[in-house]
Amino acid sequence: MREAFGAVFDVEPGYLNTASIGVPPRHVADAVAAAHERWRRGQDTSSSFTEVVETSRAAFGQLVGVPATSVACGATVSQFVSLVAQSLPAGSKVFVEPGEFTSVSLPFVAAGHQMVSTVDECDLVAVSVVQSADGAVADLDALRASGKPVLLDVSQAAGWMPLSLAWADFVVGVAYKWLMAPRGAAWLAVRPDRFESLRPVAANWYSTGENYGTELLLRSDARRFDLSPTWFAHVGAAVALPWVASLDLTAVRAHCVDLTDRLLTGLGLPPNGSAIVSVGRPAADGVVSSVRAGRTRYACHLYNTPEDVERVLAALR
Repeated sequence: MREAFGAVFDVEPGYLNTASIGVPPRHVADAVAAAHERWRRGQDTSSSFTEVVETSRAAFGQLVGVPATSVACGATVSQFVSLVAQSLPAGSKVFVEPGEFTSVSLPFVAAGHQMVSTVDECDLVAVSVVQSADGAVADLDALRASGKPVLLDVSQAAGWMPLSLAWADFVVGVAYKWLMAPRGAAWLAVRPDRFESLRPVAANWYSTGENYGTELLLRSDARRFDLSPTWFAHVGAAVALPWVASLDLTAVRAHCVDLTDRLLTGLGLPPNGSAIVSVGRPAADGVVSSVRAGRTRYACHLYNTPEDVERVLAALR
């Protein structure tokens, strides 16, 4: 058991793999377990989950700096990136960071768009705020100054990094990493002036008004892009995301980066200012990590401690 930032975690020592799967605080896991118990007893209806979906929607908006009316709920990042890709004019030119995670890049390739090598020649920039493979942090000021339409993936940033992204055209993110909720919930923030540029290719009963199933009219806000929600994922997200949003994320970032700085310095490497690091050494015994692009990836979140870092260093010495 560990206590961090006012919450209790049951995570085992040496878990440095949040970039793959985040570990929930006890109160989030308990909420999901209670929902499963209600399901087992037949105590819910579909409308029982409306409140948690709206709570998670609003909290994601708070985390990225936009109102709830600009946020659509879905299941995966690739689903929302595909929505953007399929809505672009045929043959659009898209800049994607080299080595970008395929959930961001592949939807544009599948849609037949042109991948270009510079921002100057593109019609859209699609990039992760923090790269999955090595923790590299995007230069958001430069992207904003470019004047190019931008899609940002915050899946490896939201939860440890303070974000203010109302300027971006599109922002996507998932629940199950740094936001520590179950897999199955994702969000798309759309700047209001871009609503009409997207075609709701997966329109469904949840993207209509109150008369679900009978009203053939899309909602006027970002909810027109909703998928029917994965209920239990949103149960966890409705507890996890408001809690994360209530934290001092500047302090969370400082905590995470201090740990990765300790790790990199101990290995004789320069700090990278991120909660994710990758090293060209074998995985440390007794530590949960992952491998990306042929390198071992470690990720430090708010439940990690200097002892976790020392465990890596001791194993690699």
